[in-house]
Amino acid sequence: MKSLRLEQRRARHSTTWLAAGLLALAAPAMGKDLRVYIGTYTGSGSQGIYLARFDSNTGRLSAPELAAETRNPTFLAAHPNGRWLYAVGEISDFEGKRTGAVSAFQMDSATGKLTLLNQESSGGAGPCHVALDKTGRCVLVANYGGGSVAALPIQADGRLGPPGSVIQHAGSSVNPKRQAGPHGHFIACDPANRRALACDLGLDKVLLYDLDPARARLTPSNPASVSVPPGAGPRHLVFHPRGRHVYVVNEMGCSVSVFTYSARSGAMERLATVPTLPPDAAVENTCAEIQVHPSGKFVYASNRGHDSLAIFKVERRGARLNPIGWQPAGGKVPRHFAISPDGRWLLAENQASDNVVVFRIELRTGDLKPTGHTVTVSKPVCVEFVPAP
Repeated sequence: MKSLRLEQRRARHSTTWLAAGLLALAAPAMGKDLRVYIGTYTGSGSQGIYLARFDSNTGRLSAPELAAETRNPTFLAAHPNGRWLYAVGEISDFEGKRTGAVSAFQMDSATGKLTLLNQESSGGAGPCHVALDKTGRCVLVANYGGGSVAALPIQADGRLGPPGSVIQHAGSSVNPKRQAGPHGHFIACDPANRRALACDLGLDKVLLYDLDPARARLTPSNPASVSVPPGAGPRHLVFHPRGRHVYVVNEMGCSVSVFTYSARSGAMERLATVPTLPPDAAVENTCAEIQVHPSGKFVYASNRGHDSLAIFKVERRGARLNPIGWQPAGGKVPRHFAISPDGRWLLAENQASDNVVVFRIELRTGDLKPTGHTVTVSKPVCVEFVPAP
């Protein structure tokens, strides 16, 4: 009987995996226009957040136009209702204090232009990442300069309240130049919206927090953290669609660490760490972004220096990443990239060459094919897709 139940579970898992793959293969019929908001570093050509229109049938991206003027809106997150957009202000002098900012914007339903609703302190200096919980009740932010994470409540009109939680990280790791203290680099909730996971580059740890979205409250979980290899410098992470594995891109180690994840307890176990560079690469490099394809079949990571996008095939139901190729990013220093909701396109933001490049994703192989579509924008850092009316 035990053997029969095991086989039944395996069959259900196989069906789920197959269904995800078939959904991705059917994606071409789902094409529609999208708005693309582009976060930037300002001061040398950029004035803030830019807006372009993306045709997901052809892969064509329109010339970006200024959507809102604001300082260093380096990372963006759209609200699930499609009406509000949130941005960090990667600064260290907000309202005369040593802290950064988080801004709330209203999206114009007709034009997509942004109107500032309000700004609040990020709870620490140099915020570099922002995300929303899945219910849209709070904003999560990571402060690189301050070495902290925070949660801010979203009010009924989209405005932000002051932080409900600010948690200061403490400690160091093995690299005295980059890891003398904490550097919060990423925070996002798990698929069940029960916990927030935060990457701290300075500590070589992923920290876990119990999440109360209604009160914008973060509380250290038990277990409270898990480690990557010493000196690796965890930067961003992403969950496999099945929710049982987490992939952490390590900025300094030029690698991806694969973890198991227990939705019940939050326990994580590191299975492997795989390089993002080809074996013969001899170039100074750091990693930046990581994304998983909606089908769950492929993972992508960006190399800055090698200026490429590493492509991994997902094997063993998410437990293994097998490197299968490297695609030139079409510019210098691919700081970030994003996959379109239908899984057919990838937009790479090349910070040092001031361009956003469009690639077509081969759904069966995971390969990235240059489309020839590219737009110019000064120091792009991230993009956020939002459905167009």
